[in-house]
Amino acid sequence: MRILQIDIACNAFSTGRIVEGIGEEVLLSGGDSYVAYGRYSQPSQSLSIRIGNDLDAIFHLVLTRLFDKHGLGSRRATKMFLNIVTMIKPDIIHLHDIHGYYLNYPVLFRFIKEHGIPVVWTHHSCWAFTGHCAHFDKINCVKWKTLCQDCTLIRDYPASYFIDNSKCNYLAKKSIFTSIDRIENVAVSKWMEALIRESFLKIFPVRTIYNGIDTKVFMPKKNEVKKTFQIEDKFLILGVAAKWTKEKGLYDFFKLSKYLDKKEFAIMLLGLESAQIKELPKGIIGIRKIDNVQKLAEYYSAADLFLNPTWQDTFPTTNLESLACGTPVITYDTGGSGEGISKDTGFVTKKGDIQSIIDIIKNVKKTGKQCYSEACRNRVITLFRQEDRFKEYLSLYKEILETKHN
Repeated sequence: MRILQIDIACNAFSTGRIVEGIGEEVLLSGGDSYVAYGRYSQPSQSLSIRIGNDLDAIFHLVLTRLFDKHGLGSRRATKMFLNIVTMIKPDIIHLHDIHGYYLNYPVLFRFIKEHGIPVVWTHHSCWAFTGHCAHFDKINCVKWKTLCQDCTLIRDYPASYFIDNSKCNYLAKKSIFTSIDRIENVAVSKWMEALIRESFLKIFPVRTIYNGIDTKVFMPKKNEVKKTFQIEDKFLILGVAAKWTKEKGLYDFFKLSKYLDKKEFAIMLLGLESAQIKELPKGIIGIRKIDNVQKLAEYYSAADLFLNPTWQDTFPTTNLESLACGTPVITYDTGGSGEGISKDTGFVTKKGDIQSIIDIIKNVKKTGKQCYSEACRNRVITLFRQEDRFKEYLSLYKEILETKHN
């Protein structure tokens, strides 16, 4: 089989690493794997192709900021990319995040329809079926079920500063995405699957394939994290994000720090920018992004508790990474965040319920992390090993190709 995946990233960030893993599984099966990406990349085992360049991305960004026409820029870059696709002749095109200022979706879908190429689409966000936003959970918006308009999240990613084009965007997406014969929708959580079944994409099949992680990397590791930061005698609460924002719960950590005794507890946040580190309140240790996943696993292992107060998410892999390292998790009841957690591996609380978080932290401190560690690790081994989840994609590819040939 010859598989072409398209994502904003190649072997970088959470979606890009998933893309890389699927590509590796295709290669192991004897197939050919190609990855087309937008703006971020690391060395890949698949043959990687960048769509456009930095200048294309800037023009697409400006188009979005001024006119709310995200996904409608990059025409030239997309057409040049599709010339390459014509030579590759993929058996299947697997879409991931096709938003991110790098791809023109009408041009792409016209090409797919013209060539009759089967499509798999893994939905890591809600962007495919809204008129603007990638996430709407924080305001419980339901306009996407019928017709997006008068968007209250117009300043959220992909932000527009002057024009609300959400109604036209919604109608364009509905028309274009439903114009091809079939899409095999893949949700990364049951929560996302339920949303797809209520959207205009419900005319196509949908199934859930959970994100998986590398349990050979993310595992309990000996480390000197607490010693390095001179907090050996403190209960360590860890937070990790690729980019810390209000929606990721940054200010919830600020609130939490006010109520925890600095002599007993320490909060550590990974993935902060230098400017953010300078603004941290007393009691929070700030660390820039760590690209070394082995080192990241040491931080998860050092923590007594992992806190993920995200206000909008589909199925965060950070929760799984923490569990795999034997550290229990607290997460908000956001999207599919709670689906990775069981009663013996962590806790799911209401958004913004800081008092509940405080109570849980104190209880875990009393009982000890060791009461949860074995169950945490076992849950990930059983349900979220990446090789098992990637094989589900391989089975889906084979299913599609068998149907096509018959």
